[in-house]
Amino acid sequence: MPWLALALLTAFCLALYNFFIKLAADHIPAAVGAVVLQIVAAGLGAVWLLRLKLLGQPLPITSKGLGLAALAGLGVGLAEILTFVVFSRGVSSSVGTPVIVGGSVLLTAVLGLVVLREALSWPQALGLVSIVLGIALLARGH
Repeated sequence: MPWLALALLTAFCLALYNFFIKLAADHIPAAVGAVVLQIVAAGLGAVWLLRLKLLGQPLPITSKGLGLAALAGLGVGLAEILTFVVFSRGVSSSVGTPVIVGGSVLLTAVLGLVVLREALSWPQALGLVSIVLGIALLARGH
C-alpha cells in the first residue's frame, strides 16, 4: 500500500480515536478512559506483534528504540488524559480536535526543524502558517 493511502487510513483511525474520546468524556473519568484506551491499544499491539512473530518476521530491538518508544508512550498517555479533560469541559469536537491535532502537527514540525535539522520548503512553511491561522481562528470562536 502506498504511503499516502496508509497515511489517510491512519488519519481515519485518529479521527475515530478523537471522536470516541469526545463521546466517552462525558461518561467516564479521564484517567479511567485513558487506562481503558491503553489496555485496548496494548492488546491490539500484542496481537500484531504475535502475528509478525508467527510469520517469522525479524524483530530487531535496541535499547535506544525501546527508550524512544517508551517516551512516545508517555507523550500519548498524557495526550489521551488531557484530551479527555478538554472534551469533558464541553469543547466541541469540531474545535477541540483541530486545535489538538493541528497544534501537534505544528509542534512536531518545529521539533523536526530544530532538533532533527530537517529542511522545510516554502509550500510546507505556508502549510504550517495556515495551521497557526486555523488554530487561532478556531480558538477565537470558542
